[in-house]
Amino acid sequence: MDLLSKTFNIEDFTYPLPDDRIAKYPLKERDKSKLLIYRNGTINEDIFENIANYLPLKSVLVFNNTKVIPARLLFSKETGAVIEIFCLEPLSPSEYTLSLSSKNKVTWKCLIGNLKRLKSDKISKKILYKTEEVILTASILKKTGDSHEIEFSWNNSALSFSEILELTGNMPIPPYLKRDSEESDKDTYQTVYSKIKGSVAAPTAGLHFTDKVIKNLQKSNIDNFELTLHVGAGTFVPVKSSNILSHNMHDEYFSVDIEVLKYFIDKESFIIPVGTTSLRTLESIYWLGIKCISGQNIQNLEQWEWLNLNQNYSLNESLSALIQHLEKNNKTKLEAKTRIMIIPGYNFRMTKGLITNFHQPKSTLLMLIAAFIGDNWRKVYKYALDNNFRFLSYGDSSLLFK
Repeated sequence: MDLLSKTFNIEDFTYPLPDDRIAKYPLKERDKSKLLIYRNGTINEDIFENIANYLPLKSVLVFNNTKVIPARLLFSKETGAVIEIFCLEPLSPSEYTLSLSSKNKVTWKCLIGNLKRLKSDKISKKILYKTEEVILTASILKKTGDSHEIEFSWNNSALSFSEILELTGNMPIPPYLKRDSEESDKDTYQTVYSKIKGSVAAPTAGLHFTDKVIKNLQKSNIDNFELTLHVGAGTFVPVKSSNILSHNMHDEYFSVDIEVLKYFIDKESFIIPVGTTSLRTLESIYWLGIKCISGQNIQNLEQWEWLNLNQNYSLNESLSALIQHLEKNNKTKLEAKTRIMIIPGYNFRMTKGLITNFHQPKSTLLMLIAAFIGDNWRKVYKYALDNNFRFLSYGDSSLLFK
């Protein structure tokens, strides 16, 4: 494909977003958010709790069940300076569950805020656990690009790293909220179906769901499945180059059970991912199946790799190859990393609808929306702006159909 020979100007993927349209806090009732419905060039609106009324027959929702960890650690120096260490992903052990359950020490890839005030490679803080004082120490091992490898150690073997984070970490709410995280964010910046710890940003399209909405979907015979993609901080990184093809996409770990793959074989399902993270995972699964057919490594999918893969295999052929590979290797789930970047011109293989919030100007997520509904994204966003929709992570929702 010659898509990369084109010029995609980031200025073509922007719109005016006043600061007062960015929702700094969520609504008290999640499912009372506004819902924009876009279908066949037509826009309607309702409230989110009624979303079941707008889903086609045989719809299947795919949720990202990742759970946000309190990944921001603040260390205070004697001078009063505050050093922020933002945990991005585990390095040793590299598996999320193993790392978060580890005791005594772990190594993570991290960002360091106010680094110039940190004069040594080591900093510590005291944590109160019950009546005991625990010392958490962060030691910089090396710098890699914009991030650092940091070893965390603590002097209480009864505590896991996950428990250390829960005791002293702060929720990593988006920087564009321009406020410190609050106690309420521990609940509101988490989906009601979150299970698997590892994200440093919420899959925010899912924040509108309540147990009541999910029960209504079941009553309407809307199936749903879960997968896991741990959202990285790269989701907030703006596109800085004028040509979006020069943007370096971040990678993210995902896993999906083999039973979910089997469900979609020979089904005429109307697959609707809840959020761009679920969408990117589903589309990545298809391309990993194509890599599997050609005998390639399926542990990762690079940013533009899909452009050079065989475009002619069906979804069933792709999924069948993955299932056979997993069964041959006695695995019950597919685990991989993806850096897929979806831009206008992309041919969606699994996704027919999308539930998503309203995204930042000049972002990779807005480009994904443009790829999904074409230039009509401008019409959708203009309607949202003109009709008092709330934007970004804590904002309102949309249901989009190709």
